[in-house]
Amino acid sequence: MIRSIVVILFVLLLCLPNNMVSQEIKEELDMQRFIQPLSQAGIFRDSNYYNWGGSIIKDNEGLYHLFYSRWKRENTFAGWLTSSEIAHAVSYHATGPWEYKETVLRGRGNGYWDGITAHNPKIKYFEGKYYLYYIATNGGDKEYTNEDLYISKTKGLDTNVKNILRANQRTGVAVSNSLNGPWTRRDAPLIEPSGPITTLTVNPAIAKGKDGSYYLIVKGDKPNEKRFIRNQAIAISKTPEGPFVMQANPVIGDLDTEDVSMWYSERDSRFYAVFHAHTFIGLMVSEDGLNWRKAKKYKITDKKIRMEDGSMFIPGRMERPFIYIENGEPNVLCLAIKKGDDSYTVFLSLFDEK
Repeated sequence: MIRSIVVILFVLLLCLPNNMVSQEIKEELDMQRFIQPLSQAGIFRDSNYYNWGGSIIKDNEGLYHLFYSRWKRENTFAGWLTSSEIAHAVSYHATGPWEYKETVLRGRGNGYWDGITAHNPKIKYFEGKYYLYYIATNGGDKEYTNEDLYISKTKGLDTNVKNILRANQRTGVAVSNSLNGPWTRRDAPLIEPSGPITTLTVNPAIAKGKDGSYYLIVKGDKPNEKRFIRNQAIAISKTPEGPFVMQANPVIGDLDTEDVSMWYSERDSRFYAVFHAHTFIGLMVSEDGLNWRKAKKYKITDKKIRMEDGSMFIPGRMERPFIYIENGEPNVLCLAIKKGDDSYTVFLSLFDEK
């Protein structure tokens, strides 16, 4: 009897359309199962700077390159809005240890869209060139001296100044033929807020789809919302530098989220995107880059990290999730950590234990 049932089920499975079977298998990406304990070598800390998140890429010689945000500890943690710079570190392993190499981007000064700060980078290789996506801001109609910014950083920002700097935050890109630069910046940001987001366009994530188009996710404020809630929007371009066309529907519109990292899986023929929602890291999927939904294994991890010695570390903030993909598979989860007045970046190996 049991054997007959098994045979019938097997026949029914064979009768299903191939795409239905393969789609069911494809949706079973379980990132939570991939996360390995954190080792000391996977902690990237600087005694003079706050380190905050990062984006990894591997060169043709097998060296790993990390582009990350940092700013001087003397400027307080709030100094990210006025003094962050984008730095470049290298390692022979995707989880570190990392060695600082150089600073590649800072705020360009008054008169530029990215006059103040350079923050939250994503490094990509498209069509034979390297693209370093980042965010920055400016003072609007007001010019700021270094002394003005230093006082703001150390004594706290005036609310009006902070509101100006926040509202002028945008996403831009710098381009180079080499990971070692030089980097050429654009004179204008990539995209302005519209559609499902208002106020600002920040924290870019970008991937090239099977159709050859480039899909850019940026964060902004949720329109017509009295509460402080952020939305994730999607924009599309035929080139890595734009122009990007904002789409009407948000990627995530029912949850306050930040810091998306996305990739296109050739094997699964779909996009994946991770994000943080303050208390957990989540996973979204999309077949076309436009219509997104929660993955079946939606929650990757709560705000906690398992250490090599078996203990559990609970950070105050765990943000900027970045998934490094190697040979088409998730290889490393990079996270920005804040605990008390300390801030650093951690790198957790990812692999399927099954």
